[in-house]
Amino acid sequence: MFLAFDCEGPLTLNDNAFEYCKYKIPNGDKFFTKISRFDDYLADIKRRPNYKAGDTLKLILPFLKLFGANNQELKEFSKKTLLFLKDVPDVLSELAKKYKVFIISTSYKPYLEALCEVTGFPMENVFCTEVDLDGVELSEKEKQKLEELFKEIMELPEFELPSTAKTPEDLDASLLEVLNRLEEIFFEVVWNMEIGRFLKEVNPVGGKEKARSCKLISEKLGEPLSEATYIGDSITDTDAFKLVKEGGGITISFNGNRYALREAEYYCLSNSGKFYADLVEKYLEKLKDALTFPVITETYEFGKIPVEEEEFKKVVEKSEAYRKRVRGEAIGALG
Repeated sequence: MFLAFDCEGPLTLNDNAFEYCKYKIPNGDKFFTKISRFDDYLADIKRRPNYKAGDTLKLILPFLKLFGANNQELKEFSKKTLLFLKDVPDVLSELAKKYKVFIISTSYKPYLEALCEVTGFPMENVFCTEVDLDGVELSEKEKQKLEELFKEIMELPEFELPSTAKTPEDLDASLLEVLNRLEEIFFEVVWNMEIGRFLKEVNPVGGKEKARSCKLISEKLGEPLSEATYIGDSITDTDAFKLVKEGGGITISFNGNRYALREAEYYCLSNSGKFYADLVEKYLEKLKDALTFPVITETYEFGKIPVEEEEFKKVVEKSEAYRKRVRGEAIGALG
């Protein structure tokens, strides 16, 4: 048996990239939210070739660089702002002593290094996004161009993606115009600049990369995916959920959004890591055939995600509301 956790959401309250953008970029919270929703569109609605959920983390890098971001500052910021769910440091430390535990995170490596330093979790059991902010120089000419593009992005209308949209044709023409312009900015203009190296070379661990990481763990341990339990909460976890579920393993949406709930088999609502201790000690052995749902305790609600559409919508509404309570409205609303 092995456990694989997403980090932000199931283990920590942060969205490190969102918070660093807010800290470093003027109106960086609004900037990140717009790019994150654009990411949701490319990954889930347009399904752009060679694009995966979580690539927000490379799209924002040229603009972080524009406003002076560097490796040392990101490392210090990550350590200073790291915030766990209640009980997680102790529970994670104990689980790592007894079981094969891994973290598969879209977050930047300095953030995961800070987590490992605090909890004693082995960094060799972590998959995350490698980034070198100091590795690309920004010329004066490109700085001026990025400033123009940043201003244009911020002036584009704010938007939300309708939950019912399956293809670009399901969107209003005005929204599609905004999304098409963002696609042009990132994949034609920035892509062909020197700073576009960030877009070409950084490979965020989201979407298919998370699924690939699960497969690598399975092969390394010599254990089938039927022995895996994957815990995630967002659109970046959906490919890992699909892979593990198809392999006969356990998939759990922890305070998940609609993307996560769409692909996982079980859900948990909690603000505490105590659920994870109970999961391995009480539930995993009888999860598939001998557990009565939902399980409700003082610290969590654990249930099976319903197949019926109306019941599913109720769980989505409950989970997304709980997610926002635990992580805050701005972070909780991100895909």
